[in-house]
Amino acid sequence: MMGVFIPWLFVGIPFVGALVCLARWADPYRVKMVAIICSVITLASIAGVADWIPSSSDGLLPLYLLPLATLVSTLGQPIHENHRPSWVMTLVFLGLGMGALTAGNPFGLLCLISLMLIIMVLLYRHHTTLWPISWWGIGSFAVGVVGAGLSLAAGPPVSAVASLTTYAVLLPLMPFHDGYLTALTRLPGSLPPFMVLLLPVLGLHGLATVMPMMPNEFVAVISLLALASALYGAIKALAQSRVRLLVGYGSVSFFSILWWFVAEAHTATPRATVLAGAVGLATGGLLVAWQVIRTRYGDDVDPQSISGLAATMPKYAVLLSLLGLAAMGIPPFGVFAGFMGLLLTTPPSSTIGLFIALAAWLAASWYIMQMVQQLLFGARRPDLRYADLRHPEFASLMIVVLALLALGLAPTSLFAPGQTSDKAAAMERSFIWNR
Repeated sequence: MMGVFIPWLFVGIPFVGALVCLARWADPYRVKMVAIICSVITLASIAGVADWIPSSSDGLLPLYLLPLATLVSTLGQPIHENHRPSWVMTLVFLGLGMGALTAGNPFGLLCLISLMLIIMVLLYRHHTTLWPISWWGIGSFAVGVVGAGLSLAAGPPVSAVASLTTYAVLLPLMPFHDGYLTALTRLPGSLPPFMVLLLPVLGLHGLATVMPMMPNEFVAVISLLALASALYGAIKALAQSRVRLLVGYGSVSFFSILWWFVAEAHTATPRATVLAGAVGLATGGLLVAWQVIRTRYGDDVDPQSISGLAATMPKYAVLLSLLGLAAMGIPPFGVFAGFMGLLLTTPPSSTIGLFIALAAWLAASWYIMQMVQQLLFGARRPDLRYADLRHPEFASLMIVVLALLALGLAPTSLFAPGQTSDKAAAMERSFIWNR
């Protein structure tokens, strides 16, 4: 009977944490600590019941990544009363994301629909002069909600195509990428570094179920669209001056390359999960690193005006350099391991397609090198107050670097679908899990 309660356990822990945060609302420090403790408890609970979790095509890696991203995004935010709502909502999204990953239909899809609806409300409420309201972004999530609803109500092949549209919103693919970019740039506080991992992981999880059912002609169209999206994201990244848009378009390019590999293989392999998780973690780490700059110099700071951090903020410089290398796909980090793992296990059928994917990868990587170089080197400005990383900021960025290193160095078998124990096998024979 244990297996029946696993989704409720993973949903319940973050929701209880959110309620405790509301009870401690007057004290921002306690709200942050509750969110951190809750993410650690969720992470520990996954390890505790791992034998009872049925295996899936993406294994247990997504389950471990979500609470880890919650910990990183919450820990990296300074203690301030304005960040309390984002900490609470991060726990709510963690609960809904865990439900979407572990529960069968219809509960899993209802969690996914609820998550997108809440994001739409937050995007409508949270916008500034610098980041005005984006109806295209809200509309993208509305398309995702409609697609998820149709996949519940309709039969194949309509349900499969509708599901694929939803997953193109979550795992950003042109022309449905605006929702992802809007969430990354408009959501407040700790939510953007968490969303850049949550949304793609959920999208890939669903894609692993839908893609094998797609006809070859439809998959060929997806493959061409993925290559176009990869080039589009890389070119847009090179043209950006705002860091969050620059990082966002770069990650869209990497996720589009992932779409191309999935289309070529006609399925999502465990290495696809490694690549999605590594790109999401690296992007979230860069956003946390940029939050350090925003905390010191304001939200509207021009990145071109910040330089000389290598000499004045050495701890920040080292971790930002490692994050930059990881995000660019340099070994031995997870992005490189995921990309090469897909390349070696899924030989592409088109040499031209591989060339385009590699060109997009190199172009998208260039923006990271340029951004890191601008921040770390150059003349030290006497009018700027330099302050190196505080302990929570250092811990947050260090966790990301170590996680990316682990994804790059861990053996492939670790990311394969879990080998179920006798208990799990008996549970799977007794209960039906709709994936």
